[in-house]
Amino acid sequence: MKFLTKKRVVLFLLFIFPLICFLILSTGKNNFTKLPVLKANLIDVSQIDATHKVQLKDFVTIVCFLGNDVTANKSGLFNLNEKIYKAFTDYKQFQILAIYPNGKEIEVAQLKEEISAFTDMQKWVFMASSKEEIEAFYDAFSYKEPLINLASSKVFLIDKDVNLRGRNTDADSKGGKLYGYNMNSVSVLNGKLKDDVKVLYYEYYAAFKDKNKNKADRKEVGL
Repeated sequence: MKFLTKKRVVLFLLFIFPLICFLILSTGKNNFTKLPVLKANLIDVSQIDATHKVQLKDFVTIVCFLGNDVTANKSGLFNLNEKIYKAFTDYKQFQILAIYPNGKEIEVAQLKEEISAFTDMQKWVFMASSKEEIEAFYDAFSYKEPLINLASSKVFLIDKDVNLRGRNTDADSKGGKLYGYNMNSVSVLNGKLKDDVKVLYYEYYAAFKDKNKNKADRKEVGL
């Protein structure tokens, strides 16, 4: 058939087919897989922040625990900055929260200076707290892997309603539940955390879209 030339087939595969897929997906309602809530109603860090300036509510937050040896996971923090922070720094209500024990301000200041050499630190948030408050906040996750010296190589994804998000069917996690993402693994950050943050933002986009549609429908019927 003359119509199905090689050039037209290539154009179809490159442009028309993806557009059709997008239209099919966009017309459906809640037809995507939502990111599971692993633990609801966490403690908001506003309750353990002495400055009362830091909060989780209304933010998509990546939480990491620096511990007493602030430099121990420095390479992981650089991975997090390159693979996650830079990918989402333009997203609304996004932040990375690094929690550290009181008394480590000098080490943290040096760490911030090193990271700032590679990026704009606007959405990096560093918060000091007591040992007891850090442990209480972490325990609220109900994650069986304990903090070591108040630190973890894992980072945690918290949604705008202060719920811990993750995966229920992760092939690499015991029992299938993925609570935290290993920031020392570029493949985990790229292949899991980045995807999960995107899914979470799409949830908010879909909810916003449905809300506006419902408003329009109510307006049409005079409600």
